[in-house]
Amino acid sequence: MGLHWIDISIFVIYFIALLAIGFYFYRTNKSDEDYYVGGRGLSAGHIGLSVVATDVGGGFSIGLGGLGFSIGIAGSWMLFTGLLGAWLSAVYLIPKVYPIAKKKKLLSFPQAVEHYYTKDVALAAGIISLIGYVGFSSSQILAGAKLASATFPTAITLEQAVWAMGVVAVLYTVFGGIKAVIYTDTVQWIILLTGLVGIGLPMGYFFIGGIDGINEHLPAQMLSFGNITVSQVINWLITIVPIWFVGMTLYQRIYAAKDEKTAIRAWHIAGVFEYPFMAFMGVLLGMFAKVAYLQGAFADAGFSVATAATNPLDAEMGLPLLLRTMLPVGLMGLMLSAYFSAIMSTADSCLMAASGNLMTDIIGRFKKKMASNLVLSQLLTFVIGAFAIVLALHMQNVLELMLYSYAFMVSGLFVPVLAMLFIKSPSPKAALVAMIGGGTTTLILILMQKLDGLKLPYELDANLFGISVSIMLFAVVHVSKK
Repeated sequence: MGLHWIDISIFVIYFIALLAIGFYFYRTNKSDEDYYVGGRGLSAGHIGLSVVATDVGGGFSIGLGGLGFSIGIAGSWMLFTGLLGAWLSAVYLIPKVYPIAKKKKLLSFPQAVEHYYTKDVALAAGIISLIGYVGFSSSQILAGAKLASATFPTAITLEQAVWAMGVVAVLYTVFGGIKAVIYTDTVQWIILLTGLVGIGLPMGYFFIGGIDGINEHLPAQMLSFGNITVSQVINWLITIVPIWFVGMTLYQRIYAAKDEKTAIRAWHIAGVFEYPFMAFMGVLLGMFAKVAYLQGAFADAGFSVATAATNPLDAEMGLPLLLRTMLPVGLMGLMLSAYFSAIMSTADSCLMAASGNLMTDIIGRFKKKMASNLVLSQLLTFVIGAFAIVLALHMQNVLELMLYSYAFMVSGLFVPVLAMLFIKSPSPKAALVAMIGGGTTTLILILMQKLDGLKLPYELDANLFGISVSIMLFAVVHVSKK
């Protein structure tokens, strides 16, 4: 299905608007403080929307729709853990970190780590975070490109989609810095809501025949909040909550707030938008897609119940197929823009995080005079962005390995961060051992699952075991130092 010129025009206007925001803030950035933390004067509304767009953006159009398609309304519990993580970090993290960040003019997450530990611990955290976010930037670009090319196979190829997403995301991030990222996240949020909620929900509801279509085709368990296992809840808790304490993207936004109360308010806003708002919107659209599939609406695309044995439908492609099937000219261009905005709202934040880690925590660690160079910051963001695009185009196996490093980051850094929040004078040696031991445990288990078919007990996530090892190692080393 090709795109009508109206759809293409909408898509192009969307891209031009993003670039315009980036160039506008290019003129306002005067220092690395402007570039990485927005001059520390941003409002709760913009920061809150940016946080939720970054956290949910890519997963909303893919993951939540897939959960609604496969398990129904119970999939909404996934983002309840997002609400929990946001509000826990608002209570325990922001009051500890913000006053220090304001006093010491911090720009990155590892700089906060250094305040509680040592420069060596901060350097290790910076390297771990850099690798994780470079890989995650690439994976977001690739995931969005795959989604767009699969949904509109005759309109855009995978390579074209990678270039389109990558170049635009990199350019407005390079020029505008964190302010461009936060304000474009607001624009992308509006596009996402307009496309998937304002249009997708009502049209999808009527397309499948309303409540009668749902009751006729969906099994009862898909309408139950209890259609979920204890293991799934634990896995979501252990993979999502820690991100709120170790994510460089989130620390940059804490620092960007004009005061501590503003940062806390932003986190409360983000939590509410994650659950119940985004959670239910996402899974409902996925459920509508499941009904449409069972009704035979995707048969022309080669997917039906009759052919499920030979050509099964990936749950995460259900929502894109629903939108592709039911939307008329004009709205299709808006939906394609919504897909790209969902992914780019995460990709741009990851680029800023990786750039901040490299500039502030690695180069700045050894070359202090270069640590406040705005032009160099922009150049490094460009280099990282270009590298992410190349990875997405040519090195997908490497991308997989770099995503493992993201898991390494979460399971390795979470315990040292908790220790710096709740323990007086935590041991730097314990932090290093916990980082390496916990992260390595998770990485080994993930690789064994993929290469050797390892089955973890009760289908629990590898992060649970990595964080458990990290806790034990930290406790043993910390106590032994006393």
